[in-house]
Amino acid sequence: MFEASVEATFSAAHQVHLPDGSLEPLHGHDWQVTATFACGELDECGFVVDFIAAERCLAKVAEKLHHTSLNECEVMAGKNPTAEIVAQVIFDQLALEAALRSTLQRVRVTEAPGCSATYILNR
Repeated sequence: MFEASVEATFSAAHQVHLPDGSLEPLHGHDWQVTATFACGELDECGFVVDFIAAERCLAKVAEKLHHTSLNECEVMAGKNPTAEIVAQVIFDQLALEAALRSTLQRVRVTEAPGCSATYILNR
């Protein structure tokens, strides 16, 4: 199995809805995103994924989130902006790109040092 990853960053604020129905205080993070692609056999060029194409796609997704409140961001509409959900939304946005869909395996977001969440494709 081969893996290849690309990374991006964005700055965004959020307020997570808590189990008691309250919202945590509005706060921001410099989010780091790692998208990982995997396959059993490399393509004819010896790639898991074209890094340039993957970086461009991830940058477009990160740009949609950059300098926003995730609670009000269009791609997060109706979702509780936990790190786990942010990872899933970024994964889903990347999976819309046909060139990436077949090898996209997981997306990890880190909202603060030592605090990350990963969404993994269950094939």
